[in-house]
Amino acid sequence: MNYPYMPKSTALWLIENTSLTFEQIAEFCGMHELEIKNLADAESNKIQGLDPVLAGQITREQIKAAEQDPSMRLTLAQNIIDAQNSNRSKGGYTPKLHRQNRKGSILWLLKNYPELSDGQIANLMRSTKPTVLSLRTKTAKDYTEIKICNPVTLGLVSEGLLKDEVTKAQKKAQKNK
Repeated sequence: MNYPYMPKSTALWLIENTSLTFEQIAEFCGMHELEIKNLADAESNKIQGLDPVLAGQITREQIKAAEQDPSMRLTLAQNIIDAQNSNRSKGGYTPKLHRQNRKGSILWLLKNYPELSDGQIANLMRSTKPTVLSLRTKTAKDYTEIKICNPVTLGLVSEGLLKDEVTKAQKKAQKNK
C-alpha cells in the first residue's frame, strides 16, 4: 500500500483544513483512526501540517468529493505511487549488524530457493558471485561459523523483490525443461 510522504504532517493538515472523517484520513495516511483522533485532540502539535495538494499527492477536487461522500476513499496521485515504487528496488545503506548476517542470508536463500542462480542471489544480497558460489559449494573459510537467517526479516531484501526473482527463476526453469 502506498501512503503520502510525512503521513502525520499530512494527516494534521487534513484534520485542520478539511471536514474529512477520521476514518478517511487514517486510511489515506496509513495510520490508525485512534492516532488521527489523538492528533486532532492535541492542544499543541510539535509537527507542522503538510498540504498534500501543494505536495502533489492529491487534488482539491478529490478532497471536496470525499468531504461530500464519507464512504469515498482518497487515493494518492499516480506520479507519487510510481516514484515510491521505483525507489523500493534500489539498494540502500545496510547497517553493520545486517552486513555481518549477509552470508547467513545467502545460505538461507540457497536452502529455501535452490532454483535461484548465483547471479540472482548476488544481486539480491548485494554480494558477489564468487561469495555465493563458495557458500553453495561449502568452501567458504568461515562456513561452519555462519548462522542461517532470513534476509526478509533482517531487511536485507524486500519480500516483493524476492518473489519477483523467484518467479523469474521458476519461469526460466520451466522454459529449459
